[in-house]
Amino acid sequence: MPRLAQEQSLDTDHWRYERQFWDAGMQHVAGIDEVGRGPLAGPVVAVAVILPPDFDSTGISDSKLLSAHQRIEQFPRISIEAITWGLGIVGPEDIDRYNILGATFRAMQEAIRQMQIRPDAVLVDGKQQVPDIRMPQRAIVDGDRRSVSIGCASILAKEVRDRLMEEYDRTYPEYGFARHKGYATRDHLAALAKFGPTPIHRKSFAPVRNLQQNRLIL
Repeated sequence: MPRLAQEQSLDTDHWRYERQFWDAGMQHVAGIDEVGRGPLAGPVVAVAVILPPDFDSTGISDSKLLSAHQRIEQFPRISIEAITWGLGIVGPEDIDRYNILGATFRAMQEAIRQMQIRPDAVLVDGKQQVPDIRMPQRAIVDGDRRSVSIGCASILAKEVRDRLMEEYDRTYPEYGFARHKGYATRDHLAALAKFGPTPIHRKSFAPVRNLQQNRLIL
């Protein structure tokens, strides 16, 4: 089989990364993903999840590829059928303090700590492994599309963060957080310019930082 065709064939097996660890005798394999690196407001949220080998992967994919309705449907099934899952939330102050990459790793580390069962191995979405965790791990580019465990973590993290932003919308209704979830949409930037930053805005992110500097100059 040509190499490209072989790789495409392998990528249809969304359990193959988990299976590699299972075959090595590691029973509890966690998938980890985060949501919320890019927004101007709100936390970064990470989830680590361990699934049973017989989990039905139908409908599981990168949360960004699913509709809100599909994510809402999958959330209770994943959270109930998972062997265990853990949640890590890092807020805007720590994002400003540690930078977004450092805050993301802190959220991932916390998600692992919150699991009722310590994983034997970890699959993480992206190019970088999680620092300072003492277990085998593998970083997988596009892992939320290529690993069932990471895909489930992506869905749980997205749903948790969306619900948090909907709660913030009730506190700061003029910003429209329920619609844009803190991302830099035109409406969000307009509200930011009109009302200024809230306590949940990331002061180190350029649009917020520049706005504050301009106001100080004025």
